Amino acid sequence: MTLIGFGEAGSRFARVGGWAGQARGWDLLPARRALMPSLGMAPADDPGEALSGAEIVLSLVTADGALDAARDYAALLPAGALWCDMNSVAPATKQAAAAAVEAAGGAYVDVSVMAPVGHDLAVPLLLAGPAAGRADALLARLGFTRRRIVGDAVGRASAIKMIRSVMVKGLEALSHECAAAADAAGVFEEVMTSLDASEKPLPWAERIAYNRERMATHGLRRAAEMEEAARTLADLGVEPVMTGGTVRLQRRAGASKGSQPA
Repeated sequence: MTLIGFGEAGSRFARVGGWAGQARGWDLLPARRALMPSLGMAPADDPGEALSGAEIVLSLVTADGALDAARDYAALLPAGALWCDMNSVAPATKQAAAAAVEAAGGAYVDVSVMAPVGHDLAVPLLLAGPAAGRADALLARLGFTRRRIVGDAVGRASAIKMIRSVMVKGLEALSHECAAAADAAGVFEEVMTSLDASEKPLPWAERIAYNRERMATHGLRRAAEMEEAARTLADLGVEPVMTGGTVRLQRRAGASKGSQPA
């Protein structure tokens, strides 16, 4: 197995995967490659070495680098190797990546990671594409326990995640904007009390504190993902008005605190 990209998601998968002795990794950043041995990954000296002989590749780069990674490394894949694109990008982006991988003789799989990576490999994965069945078996062998094939068409898994992200990240951005206005007006507690009166699952002050922390920590990565969500909506003929605003707020929040890249 080969893992391309050793940012937050890639390093967490390595930490909980128990893949010592069976996995190689590659990242453009030397500092990230230096971390790989401590997490059971053998760092390659170059992408060609990383991909040589690989049966399955997990691509976990940044959203804005996903297509470039597929195009740059497709020719290095062994014939028939599975390129599991786990990046949060639009269906059209995954279809373009699939074209590059398949033209070079590889097999592309659209994979959406539907929750943050936790302390094990029980994160839900949606798989789509003609090679999804073969990828499902190999991902099971690697220890991923929650996998579901959602169709034969590349882009279907991505569409589910991107459209869901409109709501999830949009609610974060709306709460951030609401809280900013409440702070500026000096009425934060009163507004939170009013919101609590209309909805009870979680106190709004706790929810907003959580959303603010997530945006400050991950805003830059989420902004890149939401740009792809906006593209998804535009491709569907839906004007991404709120989604565009979410991109700007997520990026602004992340830039203010120096958020983590993917």
